[in-house]
Amino acid sequence: MPVGQYGLWLRLCAHCVARIRLRYRPISLSLNTGSFRARKGAEPPLHHNTRNSHARRIIGDIIGSRFEWNNHRSKNFDLFTKDCFFTDDSIMSLAICDALLHSKPDYSDLGQNAIRSMQTIGRPYSNSGYGSSFYHWIYSDAPQPYNSFGNGAAMRVSACGYVGNSIDEVKRLSKAVTEVSHNHPEGIKGAEATAIAVFLARTGKSLSEIRDAMTTHYYTLDFTLDGIRDSYQFNETCQDTVPQALEAFFESTSFEDAMRNAISIGGDSDTLAAITGGIAEAYYGIPASIRTQAIAFLDDTLLAVLQEFEKRFPAKITN
Repeated sequence: MPVGQYGLWLRLCAHCVARIRLRYRPISLSLNTGSFRARKGAEPPLHHNTRNSHARRIIGDIIGSRFEWNNHRSKNFDLFTKDCFFTDDSIMSLAICDALLHSKPDYSDLGQNAIRSMQTIGRPYSNSGYGSSFYHWIYSDAPQPYNSFGNGAAMRVSACGYVGNSIDEVKRLSKAVTEVSHNHPEGIKGAEATAIAVFLARTGKSLSEIRDAMTTHYYTLDFTLDGIRDSYQFNETCQDTVPQALEAFFESTSFEDAMRNAISIGGDSDTLAAITGGIAEAYYGIPASIRTQAIAFLDDTLLAVLQEFEKRFPAKITN
Protein backbone atom coordinates (compact mmCIF):
# COMPACT_ATOMS: atom_id res chain seq x y z
CA MET A 1 0.00 0.00 0.00
CA PRO A 2 1.60 3.29 -1.05
CA VAL A 3 2.28 6.06 1.39
CA GLY A 4 2.09 9.04 -0.95
CA GLN A 5 -0.80 11.41 -1.29
CA TYR A 6 -1.77 10.04 -4.71
CA GLY A 7 -2.00 6.55 -3.32
CA LEU A 8 -4.07 7.74 -0.38
CA TRP A 9 -6.61 9.45 -2.61
CA LEU A 10 -6.75 6.49 -4.97
CA ARG A 11 -7.59 4.22 -2.07
CA LEU A 12 -10.20 6.68 -0.82
CA CYS A 13 -11.91 6.74 -4.21
CA ALA A 14 -11.74 2.97 -4.49
CA HIS A 15 -13.26 2.47 -1.06
CA CYS A 16 -16.06 4.91 -1.83
CA VAL A 17 -16.92 2.85 -4.90
CA ALA A 18 -16.61 -0.33 -2.86
CA ARG A 19 -19.05 0.99 -0.28
CA ILE A 20 -21.65 1.70 -2.94
CA ARG A 21 -21.04 -1.61 -4.68
CA LEU A 22 -20.83 -3.88 -1.63
CA ARG A 23 -23.05 -2.14 0.87
CA TYR A 24 -26.21 -3.18 -0.91
CA ARG A 25 -25.17 -6.73 -1.82
CA PRO A 26 -27.86 -9.10 -0.49
CA ILE A 27 -26.78 -10.85 2.69
CA SER A 28 -28.37 -14.15 3.58
CA LEU A 29 -27.98 -13.70 7.32
CA SER A 30 -29.97 -11.24 9.37
CA LEU A 31 -27.42 -9.28 11.40
CA ASN A 32 -27.92 -8.54 15.06
CA THR A 33 -25.90 -5.35 15.18
CA GLY A 34 -26.24 -4.68 18.85
CA SER A 35 -25.46 -8.08 20.29
CA PHE A 36 -21.80 -7.65 21.09
CA ARG A 37 -20.14 -5.68 23.87
CA ALA A 38 -16.65 -5.80 25.31
CA ARG A 39 -16.09 -8.64 27.74
CA LYS A 40 -14.40 -8.32 31.10
CA GLY A 41 -12.99 -11.81 31.50
CA ALA A 42 -10.12 -13.21 29.44
CA GLU A 43 -10.61 -16.34 27.39
CA PRO A 44 -7.96 -19.07 27.73
CA PRO A 45 -5.44 -19.70 24.95
CA LEU A 46 -6.13 -22.51 22.52
CA HIS A 47 -4.56 -25.93 22.90
CA HIS A 48 -1.04 -26.20 21.53
CA ASN A 49 -0.72 -26.85 17.80
CA THR A 50 -4.40 -26.24 17.07
CA ARG A 51 -4.89 -25.33 13.40
CA ASN A 52 -7.64 -22.78 12.98
CA SER A 53 -9.65 -21.22 10.20
CA HIS A 54 -8.60 -18.17 8.24
CA ALA A 55 -11.76 -16.29 9.17
CA ARG A 56 -9.94 -14.35 11.86
CA ARG A 57 -8.24 -11.88 9.54
CA ILE A 58 -11.35 -11.51 7.43
CA ILE A 59 -13.35 -10.63 10.54
CA GLY A 60 -11.01 -7.79 11.49
CA ASP A 61 -11.13 -6.45 7.96
CA ILE A 62 -14.93 -6.48 7.83
CA ILE A 63 -15.34 -4.92 11.28
CA GLY A 64 -12.81 -2.22 10.40
CA SER A 65 -14.06 -1.53 6.87
CA ARG A 66 -16.50 1.22 7.81
CA PHE A 67 -13.99 2.97 10.08
CA GLU A 68 -10.99 3.33 7.74
CA TRP A 69 -12.07 6.75 6.50
CA ASN A 70 -14.19 7.59 9.53
CA ASN A 71 -12.13 6.62 12.56
CA HIS A 72 -13.91 5.74 15.79
CA ARG A 73 -11.67 6.37 18.80
CA SER A 74 -13.68 4.40 21.32
CA LYS A 75 -14.27 0.73 22.14
CA ASN A 76 -18.03 1.28 22.21
CA PHE A 77 -19.50 0.38 18.81
CA ASP A 78 -21.50 -2.33 17.06
CA LEU A 79 -19.19 -4.87 15.47
CA PHE A 80 -21.34 -5.38 12.38
CA THR A 81 -23.74 -3.07 10.56
CA LYS A 82 -25.09 -2.80 7.03
CA ASP A 83 -22.17 -0.47 6.24
CA CYS A 84 -19.56 -3.23 6.67
CA PHE A 85 -17.98 -4.95 3.67
CA PHE A 86 -14.91 -6.98 2.78
CA THR A 87 -11.92 -5.12 1.32
CA ASP A 88 -8.61 -5.92 -0.37
CA ASP A 89 -7.36 -7.23 2.98
CA SER A 90 -9.78 -10.17 2.95
CA ILE A 91 -9.27 -10.82 -0.74
CA MET A 92 -5.48 -10.98 -0.51
CA SER A 93 -5.53 -12.99 2.72
CA LEU A 94 -7.66 -15.62 1.01
CA ALA A 95 -5.43 -15.49 -2.06
CA ILE A 96 -2.48 -16.47 0.12
CA CYS A 97 -4.56 -19.30 1.56
CA ASP A 98 -5.17 -20.48 -1.98
CA ALA A 99 -1.46 -20.28 -2.84
CA LEU A 100 -0.49 -22.32 0.22
CA LEU A 101 -3.08 -24.97 -0.56
CA HIS A 102 -1.87 -25.45 -4.12
CA SER A 103 1.88 -25.42 -3.55
CA LYS A 104 4.24 -28.39 -3.43
CA PRO A 105 4.81 -30.07 -0.04
CA ASP A 106 8.15 -28.26 0.29
CA TYR A 107 6.58 -24.94 -0.81
CA SER A 108 9.35 -24.40 -3.34
CA ASP A 109 6.81 -22.93 -5.76
CA LEU A 110 4.98 -20.79 -3.20
CA GLY A 111 6.24 -17.46 -4.53
CA GLN A 112 4.97 -18.09 -8.03
CA ASN A 113 1.73 -19.50 -6.68
CA ALA A 114 1.27 -16.39 -4.55
CA ILE A 115 1.52 -14.23 -7.67
CA ARG A 116 -0.92 -16.46 -9.53
CA SER A 117 -3.45 -16.58 -6.69
CA MET A 118 -3.32 -12.87 -5.88
CA GLN A 119 -3.82 -11.96 -9.53
CA THR A 120 -6.44 -14.59 -10.32
CA ILE A 121 -8.50 -14.04 -7.18
CA GLY A 122 -7.84 -10.32 -6.91
CA ARG A 123 -8.49 -9.05 -10.43
CA PRO A 124 -12.30 -9.34 -10.32
CA TYR A 125 -12.35 -6.95 -7.33
CA SER A 126 -10.86 -3.85 -8.92
CA ASN A 127 -12.77 -1.51 -6.58
CA SER A 128 -11.87 -3.21 -3.32
CA GLY A 129 -9.29 -0.64 -2.21
CA TYR A 130 -5.94 -1.68 -3.67
CA GLY A 131 -3.17 0.87 -3.35
CA SER A 132 -1.97 2.44 -6.61
CA SER A 133 1.29 0.48 -6.88
CA PHE A 134 -0.33 -2.82 -5.96
CA TYR A 135 -3.17 -2.11 -8.36
CA HIS A 136 -0.68 -1.90 -11.20
CA TRP A 137 1.09 -5.02 -9.89
CA ILE A 138 -2.05 -7.11 -9.73
CA TYR A 139 -3.02 -6.32 -13.33
CA SER A 140 0.49 -6.60 -14.77
CA ASP A 141 1.39 -9.41 -17.17
CA ALA A 142 4.88 -9.45 -15.68
CA PRO A 143 4.55 -8.32 -12.04
CA GLN A 144 7.74 -7.28 -10.29
CA PRO A 145 8.39 -6.32 -6.66
CA TYR A 146 8.40 -2.57 -6.15
CA ASN A 147 10.36 -2.05 -2.91
CA SER A 148 7.25 -1.45 -0.82
CA PHE A 149 6.99 -1.44 2.96
CA GLY A 150 3.24 -0.86 2.92
CA ASN A 151 1.11 -2.62 5.51
CA GLY A 152 -0.39 -4.77 2.77
CA ALA A 153 2.62 -7.00 3.35
CA ALA A 154 1.49 -7.79 6.89
CA MET A 155 -2.26 -7.93 6.40
CA ARG A 156 -2.23 -10.99 4.12
CA VAL A 157 0.21 -13.43 5.77
CA SER A 158 -1.53 -14.91 8.81
CA ALA A 159 -2.15 -18.21 7.00
CA CYS A 160 1.63 -18.72 6.97
CA GLY A 161 1.53 -18.76 10.76
CA TYR A 162 -1.04 -21.56 10.65
CA VAL A 163 0.52 -23.68 7.93
CA GLY A 164 4.15 -23.52 9.07
CA ASN A 165 5.36 -26.18 11.49
CA SER A 166 8.29 -24.24 12.94
CA ILE A 167 9.47 -20.66 13.32
CA ASP A 168 11.97 -21.15 10.51
CA GLU A 169 9.31 -22.52 8.18
CA VAL A 170 6.90 -19.69 9.01
CA LYS A 171 9.64 -17.18 8.20
CA ARG A 172 10.32 -18.90 4.89
CA LEU A 173 6.65 -19.01 3.92
CA SER A 174 6.08 -15.41 4.93
CA LYS A 175 9.05 -14.18 2.92
CA ALA A 176 8.01 -16.18 -0.14
CA VAL A 177 4.53 -14.65 -0.32
CA THR A 178 5.72 -11.14 0.57
CA GLU A 179 8.84 -10.50 -1.50
CA VAL A 180 6.98 -10.94 -4.78
CA SER A 181 5.58 -7.44 -4.26
CA HIS A 182 6.69 -5.91 -0.95
CA ASN A 183 10.44 -6.59 -1.03
CA HIS A 184 11.62 -3.67 1.12
CA PRO A 185 13.26 -4.91 4.37
CA GLU A 186 10.55 -3.21 6.44
CA GLY A 187 7.86 -4.95 4.38
CA ILE A 188 9.52 -8.34 4.88
CA LYS A 189 9.91 -7.57 8.59
CA GLY A 190 6.30 -6.53 9.11
CA ALA A 191 4.99 -9.63 7.40
CA GLU A 192 7.36 -11.91 9.30
CA ALA A 193 6.52 -10.37 12.67
CA THR A 194 2.81 -10.87 12.01
CA ALA A 195 3.18 -14.47 10.87
CA ILE A 196 5.47 -15.36 13.78
CA ALA A 197 3.08 -13.78 16.29
CA VAL A 198 0.27 -15.92 14.84
CA PHE A 199 2.43 -19.04 15.03
CA LEU A 200 3.43 -18.39 18.65
CA ALA A 201 -0.18 -17.70 19.62
CA ARG A 202 -1.35 -20.83 17.82
CA THR A 203 1.22 -23.02 19.56
CA GLY A 204 0.22 -21.94 23.04
CA LYS A 205 2.75 -19.28 23.99
CA SER A 206 1.68 -16.78 26.63
CA LEU A 207 1.06 -13.10 26.03
CA SER A 208 4.35 -12.24 27.72
CA GLU A 209 6.27 -14.80 25.64
CA ILE A 210 4.81 -13.48 22.40
CA ARG A 211 5.52 -9.90 23.44
CA ASP A 212 9.11 -10.77 24.33
CA ALA A 213 9.60 -12.33 20.89
CA MET A 214 8.21 -9.25 19.16
CA THR A 215 10.25 -6.74 21.16
CA THR A 216 13.45 -8.79 20.93
CA HIS A 217 13.38 -9.39 17.19
CA TYR A 218 11.03 -6.86 15.60
CA TYR A 219 9.61 -3.74 17.27
CA THR A 220 10.02 -1.56 20.35
CA LEU A 221 6.56 -1.49 21.90
CA ASP A 222 7.15 1.45 24.23
CA PHE A 223 3.62 2.87 24.17
CA THR A 224 0.09 2.08 25.31
CA LEU A 225 -3.16 2.36 23.40
CA ASP A 226 -4.40 5.04 25.78
CA GLY A 227 -1.20 6.95 25.15
CA ILE A 228 -1.62 7.06 21.36
CA ARG A 229 -5.39 7.03 20.93
CA ASP A 230 -5.76 10.79 20.52
CA SER A 231 -2.69 11.28 18.32
CA TYR A 232 -2.31 8.19 16.12
CA GLN A 233 -2.97 9.03 12.49
CA PHE A 234 -3.77 7.15 9.29
CA ASN A 235 -0.62 5.34 8.18
CA GLU A 236 -0.11 2.68 5.54
CA THR A 237 3.42 1.54 6.45
CA CYS A 238 4.31 -1.69 8.20
CA GLN A 239 6.48 0.12 10.74
CA ASP A 240 3.58 2.34 11.84
CA THR A 241 0.78 -0.24 11.65
CA VAL A 242 2.14 -3.59 12.82
CA PRO A 243 3.38 -2.36 16.24
CA GLN A 244 0.01 -0.76 16.95
CA ALA A 245 -1.81 -3.92 15.85
CA LEU A 246 0.42 -5.99 18.13
CA GLU A 247 -0.26 -3.71 21.09
CA ALA A 248 -4.01 -3.97 20.47
CA PHE A 249 -3.62 -7.72 20.91
CA PHE A 250 -1.32 -7.50 23.93
CA GLU A 251 -3.76 -5.24 25.80
CA SER A 252 -6.76 -7.47 25.03
CA THR A 253 -8.72 -9.89 27.21
CA SER A 254 -10.63 -11.72 24.45
CA PHE A 255 -10.96 -11.88 20.67
CA GLU A 256 -13.72 -9.30 20.71
CA ASP A 257 -11.78 -7.03 23.05
CA ALA A 258 -8.81 -7.20 20.69
CA MET A 259 -11.04 -6.05 17.83
CA ARG A 260 -12.37 -3.17 19.88
CA ASN A 261 -8.83 -2.19 20.88
CA ALA A 262 -7.70 -2.13 17.26
CA ILE A 263 -10.59 0.02 16.06
CA SER A 264 -10.36 2.40 19.01
CA ILE A 265 -6.99 3.90 18.03
CA GLY A 266 -8.03 4.94 14.52
CA GLY A 267 -5.58 4.85 11.63
CA ASP A 268 -5.92 2.35 8.79
CA SER A 269 -8.67 0.60 10.72
CA ASP A 270 -9.48 -2.35 8.48
CA THR A 271 -5.85 -3.37 7.99
CA LEU A 272 -4.92 -2.78 11.61
CA ALA A 273 -7.88 -4.83 12.84
CA ALA A 274 -7.12 -7.55 10.28
CA ILE A 275 -3.58 -7.93 11.63
CA THR A 276 -4.74 -7.89 15.25
CA GLY A 277 -7.52 -10.35 14.46
CA GLY A 278 -5.15 -12.89 12.97
CA ILE A 279 -3.14 -13.05 16.17
CA ALA A 280 -6.09 -12.79 18.55
CA GLU A 281 -7.96 -15.67 16.94
CA ALA A 282 -4.90 -17.88 17.18
CA TYR A 283 -4.65 -17.08 20.89
CA TYR A 284 -8.26 -16.94 22.08
CA GLY A 285 -10.27 -18.76 19.44
CA ILE A 286 -13.22 -17.09 17.79
CA PRO A 287 -16.81 -16.92 19.07
CA ALA A 288 -19.20 -18.74 16.75
CA SER A 289 -21.66 -15.85 16.64
CA ILE A 290 -19.01 -13.36 15.51
CA ARG A 291 -17.66 -15.69 12.86
CA THR A 292 -21.13 -16.45 11.49
CA GLN A 293 -21.98 -12.78 11.09
CA ALA A 294 -18.65 -11.96 9.46
CA ILE A 295 -18.55 -14.65 6.80
CA ALA A 296 -22.06 -13.68 5.69
CA PHE A 297 -20.42 -10.66 4.04
CA LEU A 298 -18.27 -12.82 1.74
CA ASP A 299 -19.40 -13.58 -1.78
CA ASP A 300 -19.52 -17.13 -3.13
CA THR A 301 -16.06 -17.00 -4.68
CA LEU A 302 -14.26 -15.93 -1.52
CA LEU A 303 -16.34 -18.19 0.68
CA ALA A 304 -15.33 -21.16 -1.47
CA VAL A 305 -11.64 -20.38 -0.91
CA LEU A 306 -12.21 -20.11 2.83
CA GLN A 307 -14.07 -23.41 2.93
CA GLU A 308 -11.34 -25.19 0.97
CA PHE A 309 -8.71 -23.89 3.38
CA GLU A 310 -10.76 -25.02 6.37
CA LYS A 311 -10.90 -28.57 5.02
CA ARG A 312 -7.15 -28.75 5.64
CA PHE A 313 -7.05 -26.46 8.65
CA PRO A 314 -10.40 -26.79 10.47
CA ALA A 315 -11.87 -23.87 12.34
CA LYS A 316 -11.56 -23.69 16.13
CA ILE A 317 -14.77 -22.11 17.33
CA THR A 318 -15.63 -21.02 20.86
CA ASN A 319 -19.04 -20.34 22.39
